[in-house]
Amino acid sequence: MSKPLRRRRDERGQTLVEFALILPIFILLLVGILDLGRAVYAFNTISNASRQAVRVGIVDQNLTVIETEAIDHAVSLGLSPANVDVTFRQPNGSAAVCVTPVAIACDVEVVVRYQYTAATPIIGNLVGVVDMSSTSRQPVERSYETP
Repeated sequence: MSKPLRRRRDERGQTLVEFALILPIFILLLVGILDLGRAVYAFNTISNASRQAVRVGIVDQNLTVIETEAIDHAVSLGLSPANVDVTFRQPNGSAAVCVTPVAIACDVEVVVRYQYTAATPIIGNLVGVVDMSSTSRQPVERSYETP
């Protein structure tokens, strides 16, 4: 009669050891999923910031206003004006820059850059710093610059 009890104790120890081996892998996987979610959020945020800044840029060509719009839409990421590039390009897709005052149909292009770092040190050491950028481009609808 004592054999079934002995097996039960052995199985309890085996389960504990298996759980101890799997737990760190499970936690690493869970934290990795959370960091991936943060990375997707950061990319979505800079994408929305560049789109909103371009929308302002098509009706108001003041560089400070456009940069401020991009920064305001990515406030959770802590962007600075150095992370936002605004250029006015010729409508034919060339790299030539439009001159001031910007003519209607020139393209306004806003590039928002962000460096993502993982929140957890283990994932951060595996992945490192991820450079993200989002570019939006639209034609100017109205030639105007706020004073």
